[in-house]
Amino acid sequence: MLIGQDITVLGAGIGGLAVATALAQRGAQVRVLEQADAIREVGAGLQVSPNGAVVMKALGLGEALATAAPQARAVELRDFRRGEPVFRMYLDREDQPYHLTHRADLIEILRHAATEAGVAVELGRKVEAVTTDDSATTLTFAGGAEETLPLVIGADGLQSQARAALNPATRPFFTGQVAWRCTIPLEADTPPEAIVHMGPGRHIVTYPLRGGELMNVVAVEERDGWAAEGWNHKDRPEILRAAFADFAPEIRDLLFRADQVYLWGLFRHPVAKVWGQGRLALLGDAAHPTLPFLAQGANMALEDAWVLADALDQEDDIATAFTRYQALRKTRCARIVDAASRNAENYHLRPGPYRAAAHMALRLGARLAPRLAANRFQWLYGHDVTARR
Repeated sequence: MLIGQDITVLGAGIGGLAVATALAQRGAQVRVLEQADAIREVGAGLQVSPNGAVVMKALGLGEALATAAPQARAVELRDFRRGEPVFRMYLDREDQPYHLTHRADLIEILRHAATEAGVAVELGRKVEAVTTDDSATTLTFAGGAEETLPLVIGADGLQSQARAALNPATRPFFTGQVAWRCTIPLEADTPPEAIVHMGPGRHIVTYPLRGGELMNVVAVEERDGWAAEGWNHKDRPEILRAAFADFAPEIRDLLFRADQVYLWGLFRHPVAKVWGQGRLALLGDAAHPTLPFLAQGANMALEDAWVLADALDQEDDIATAFTRYQALRKTRCARIVDAASRNAENYHLRPGPYRAAAHMALRLGARLAPRLAANRFQWLYGHDVTARR
């Protein structure tokens, strides 16, 4: 039982706010420590697939999500040069809603829910080191102050201090791919669909946000040159336009209107070996950073949040709860990370017989069984962590 337990969460991102809400709703006394001095509108679009949406619903946030991000209709793959459809996967199942949302809107929904549940969010609390043992976890803050706490959850992202406390340092490797992101104001109605234009060594994903006010753009290119990891490295729009200058007219026209773009390098990280030990647990990117090619980063964090909160609530001791949590999550997350890594290869086929045959097979499958394609992803989208096992 969690009633009255003091729990500290590192990071006020999607995973941190979700686990804080789930714990507080079960009776814990929760505070969230965020290193930023404000919860700002950072990032851009993200996709809440059905496996993430069930967690939002279980937290009592299904209606808020549906209001902020109406259900998506489909994902469509297109040829890069002519923009012709190659494959279409329908997403309009009422029992498995799929949402296209702005990260800031999802953060605000979760922040409000956390506050309503009694969670205290403390800003400007930068943690520089974490240690743990069987009785407590100690945080060292910028400036040298320390706090010793009964239970800490590290939802502190790629540069996680919590992960470093539980796992030996590992060196991520550059995948040979970089990604740009931006949002562009829209002037015409755009259906709620994610469109992927697939080209040789490149692809670009676009989908509308906020009821069609903005178009979210994520553009990926293979290159030898390294780029820094992280979302907030500005780049020049003309470099993005040049990289996709031979894409379909609608893509060139869209990118012509981009005025602020960000570039980051895509790195592959191993899934953490240890997810919980002593009085410290990990979730989200701190445990299993993933590439963006299945749009599952936020959804895995939501799943983690529910499973960890449930394990801590159901088990009699923390060590058993951590064992249960890792057993339920590690294999699934590793599968998702691997699948995301492979997906880029499918988007980036070079011209030639193999690409022609692959696209022909996709077109034929879409024509003969247009709704069967979604079944390939049922292992992913149909997974419901809120159904008690």
